[in-house]
Amino acid sequence: MLGFNSTAGGLPESETLAITAAARRLRARGVQVAPFAAGEPDFPTPEFVRAAAERAMAEGRTRYGPAAGMPELRAAVAAEFARAGLAGAAPEDTIVSMGAKGVLYLALQVLLTPGDEVLIPAPCWLSYRQMVQAAGGRCVFVPTRPEDGYRIDPERVRAAVTRRTRVLILNSPGNPTGAVQPDEVQAALGALAVAHRLAVISDEIYEHMVYAPARFRSFAALAPEARDLTLLVNGVSKAYAMTGWRIGYGAGPREWVERMIRLQSHAFSGPPEIMQAAALAALTGPVDALARMQAAFARRRARMHAGLARIPGLSTPLPDGAFYMLPDVGPYLTARCDGEPVGSPQRLAALLLERAHAAVVPGEAFEAPTCLRFSYACSEAEIETGLGRVAGFLASLHP
Repeated sequence: MLGFNSTAGGLPESETLAITAAARRLRARGVQVAPFAAGEPDFPTPEFVRAAAERAMAEGRTRYGPAAGMPELRAAVAAEFARAGLAGAAPEDTIVSMGAKGVLYLALQVLLTPGDEVLIPAPCWLSYRQMVQAAGGRCVFVPTRPEDGYRIDPERVRAAVTRRTRVLILNSPGNPTGAVQPDEVQAALGALAVAHRLAVISDEIYEHMVYAPARFRSFAALAPEARDLTLLVNGVSKAYAMTGWRIGYGAGPREWVERMIRLQSHAFSGPPEIMQAAALAALTGPVDALARMQAAFARRRARMHAGLARIPGLSTPLPDGAFYMLPDVGPYLTARCDGEPVGSPQRLAALLLERAHAAVVPGEAFEAPTCLRFSYACSEAEIETGLGRVAGFLASLHP
């Protein structure tokens, strides 16, 4: 029997996508499932964005395009990053890829050599671990605490640096915690990166999903001295309800970006220009739809937090950004279902899908081993009815 690559060949499927697929299969059988697992807005892509894609098709933009992305989209991306605080950002410093995931994957492949260490504040997005592993690197998780609002402690990060440390991944607003890192924390991390010559990958995909009084500030604006060590990552998936369009983008040191573009030319060729035309419209068009979605998420956040707070035994920090909540379900892990201990968030998530028809993601995937992640990227009615079923099932468990 043939063997497999020991890094990329052994990766598991994304837990989020797997649970979303299982929920979809239940819906196909007529079951009403509360969609608390999906990391995507439930709104339609704005009409003017769809119209831009239709024009691109009519214009025949159906052939191979530049591996780096359409020049006009790269110019718009450079302008976006310059406004965010990346001084001197030019189109040549940018790359357009297959979602923000594509940018992250290419960056880690280019920056890491086997055995390099990557510092990742945890809880964290589940794919960071797998992407680092695929590049031959090793994750070093730096824990944050719910009682601190999942604020990163720069001294803990500093203590984790070794001679093998190569990259620091920052995600603010964060998935799965919704934490928005304070200005002083990001500034301190920038100083640390300069002192130890660490590459910083700042994943800012939830930039537009921040709830007052919190505010978004790009790492580039808060750590300008780390300009030649910083790669910003963003995309249109979350803010513009364009997850399926698969357009993300990044900007950073030109030498890094050029290497990422060369790798992309062999791996993906480049994202379809039809989708890029839609992304260009999103970045340069009206912001009315974006504002409406933000307001809806704020209402849903309040509804989700209130509903989780009513369930005895759950501890749920109120997030400042993104569209997730991460309640600690520890008290329910020692409960029994059908005579057997629940034991883990993974089993609890499976039981919630089976018995309460609520799709959630187990915290183990996010380095949060006593938590479940609930997404509120769904209607207020779905939040209310879904949490009612969750509460009912949890109440049925035996001590």
